[in-house]
Amino acid sequence: MGNFLNSIFRGSSKENLSVVKSVQNMALLSATIIPPVGNQTLDQLTIEKDALVSEVSPLGEAKNSVAKPTSDQISIYVVREGDTLSQIAEMFDVNINTIKWSNDLSSNTLKTGQTLIILPISGVKHTIVKGDTLSSLAKKYKGDIDEIIAYNNLKEGEALVAGEVIIIPDGEAVIKTSSGTYTNSSGSGLKEYSGYYMRPIAGGKRTQGIHGYNAVDLAAPIGTPIFAAADGEVIISKSGGWNGGYGNYIVIRHPNGTQTLYSHNSENNVSVGDTVKQGDVIGAIGSTGKSTGPHLHFEIRGAKNPF
Repeated sequence: MGNFLNSIFRGSSKENLSVVKSVQNMALLSATIIPPVGNQTLDQLTIEKDALVSEVSPLGEAKNSVAKPTSDQISIYVVREGDTLSQIAEMFDVNINTIKWSNDLSSNTLKTGQTLIILPISGVKHTIVKGDTLSSLAKKYKGDIDEIIAYNNLKEGEALVAGEVIIIPDGEAVIKTSSGTYTNSSGSGLKEYSGYYMRPIAGGKRTQGIHGYNAVDLAAPIGTPIFAAADGEVIISKSGGWNGGYGNYIVIRHPNGTQTLYSHNSENNVSVGDTVKQGDVIGAIGSTGKSTGPHLHFEIRGAKNPF
């Protein structure tokens, strides 16, 4: 799905980013470190175009405008000395488990220079009432029991406590109407860019329509090439691990301000910072992460999904 990842950058943001290598030699984006001014703390730092910037200039003057990530996009954060998960979670308006779940973190320990992917986990908040069970909630919201347990730090078999709020990752809200109920699929109300995106695979079959965060599933044999749906820049190329259910996945930022995500890949053929053209082969279909068979989970963030 969630461990069903805004901000991602162009223009002046390139001046604020440098490429570093992980232990797996995967290119990662690292925000240029801005020296604190006086007693300035992490709380005085915000996100602007995906790079960390200070709300106080080197001259001590407050900045007039800062841009925080929007709720539907994926952000990248490079850990600084003294950062804690709780501080970073507060900065991005998410909870700690959102960060841990999407980065396969087993503890709250962070390392300076570590790159974190912040997925604005799409899902449903639910306040527990008497009689609720993990099974009933997973069925009601079309979620996954294992993901609910992992995301909410629950233990298998643990009783749910009435009044507590949990999140069903990748869940879909059920809305009551006078004529009955219906599932509120994500993606409604988004802008339409007719003809902007090409279908990310040739052939194959759509096995699931809009679900999760504005996604479709396109089934095809393992190894089938995955194409960039539009021109853009690779901002995430993640291989190995659960990664919030995405398995191996790629995110591309496009000039129109949207992002596309390609997940469950058997392999990624691009690295962070690469510029791609529409139709370029960026990876191959697989069945990694939360997947019941070979397919491409394809999301468009910030625009209607035409597929």
